Amino acid sequence: MEGDIIFNIDVMLAKRKMSVTELAEKVGITLTNMSILKTGKAKAIKVSTLSKLCETLDCQPGDLLEYRPKQEDA
Repeated sequence: MEGDIIFNIDVMLAKRKMSVTELAEKVGITLTNMSILKTGKAKAIKVSTLSKLCETLDCQPGDLLEYRPKQEDA
């Protein structure tokens, strides 16, 4: 049984009062790729991108990423 990694970029954007477009520009990735990260559809993330996200949002990786175990059907 494998869980999911959830990206909490929305939460940090709201706390920092920043738009997705502004974050993408500051991190140096396309708006399309930022949207893929934000919606949790990304299959991988570069450590350098994660580092830039943390620097830009003034946070730790754990503020952006969360592990959720899959629920077994009862």
